[in-house]
Amino acid sequence: MTTTARPPVTAPAKNRNILSRGLEALLTQRIVLLAVLIVVVLVVMLSLDVGGFLSGSYNADYLASSLISAVPLVLLGLAQLLVIVSGRGGIDLSVGSIVSLTGVVFGLAYGVWNLGFPASLLIAVVTGIACGAVNGVLVAYVGFPPLIATLATYYAFRSIALVVSDQKPINSQEIQDFYSAAQSIELPLIGGSLPLIPLGIFTFLIPSVIVVWLVLNKTTFGRRLYALGTNDVAAAWSGIDVRANRMAVYAISGALAGLVAVVTVAQFASARPDAGTSGSGMALPAITIAVLGGVAITGGIGRVSGIVLATLLIVWLNAGILLALPGNDGTQFQLLALGLVLIFASLLNGLTKRKYGGI
Repeated sequence: MTTTARPPVTAPAKNRNILSRGLEALLTQRIVLLAVLIVVVLVVMLSLDVGGFLSGSYNADYLASSLISAVPLVLLGLAQLLVIVSGRGGIDLSVGSIVSLTGVVFGLAYGVWNLGFPASLLIAVVTGIACGAVNGVLVAYVGFPPLIATLATYYAFRSIALVVSDQKPINSQEIQDFYSAAQSIELPLIGGSLPLIPLGIFTFLIPSVIVVWLVLNKTTFGRRLYALGTNDVAAAWSGIDVRANRMAVYAISGALAGLVAVVTVAQFASARPDAGTSGSGMALPAITIAVLGGVAITGGIGRVSGIVLATLLIVWLNAGILLALPGNDGTQFQLLALGLVLIFASLLNGLTKRKYGGI
């Protein structure tokens, strides 16, 4: 029996294969793309810093201090991840107003009623769960489209926050002292050689990331959630309670918004009734991070790691923009960059789905 020898692979052909596989990895593996984009942002900003084009130093200390903005963004990005993955056009536009309302409730409990931090934190989270449950009932049981339901509750919760607070921030001495929860700290043992890290990274962000990852990847609820987003009719035929599970994700979204409220009270040293709704609000950045992180808007696809990396990209990009364009110009350009990133992520999701059938 004779065998036919394969022709040798030439160097140009091998290089083309490598480039093709690299391009495919960038388009199909969102984690790879986000990592590359983060490196690009860092290299560009560091080059501008070396060239003297920035108003301040874009160094490790500055990058570490900017991570304080990552805490609420990651938590709300995780909230959008859960809701969008559940499918049927899932989205939560009310997270910003839930942050405002639960922040006011936390401010009253901690700064006025003096209930102590654990009880006040629990009250804030329970309030967030109740607000999320209202969204869940409207979407899962009444049958409202998520966009309409959460837009309506956005205005409702925002109004309640303003009424409860009498349109004034709560800034008692206890609330002002709570600012220490947002301080940056030195890591034990190795902290002397590293930048100071915001305390919220360890008290809120990392625990929430771990819990959501475990829920999505290691529990039956997580598997049911992905099944709902992929095909809720098939999920129903397999015995999954579609309405109860879909309502649950909105309640969890509200719980995460309640945690964000506590973080923002610490950051502002004040419980502001517009904390989650001022400016462009918190919903747009959270949705942008979810889509950029690879969450398919049609449901059934999304990873926690994508949310974390997308947040790092947005935070460090925004930090560089503020140094490149100080003052109000930088703030406005951040909004432009956020919109462009959302368009880019949506186009990329569509391209990836057409070319490779998924993310």
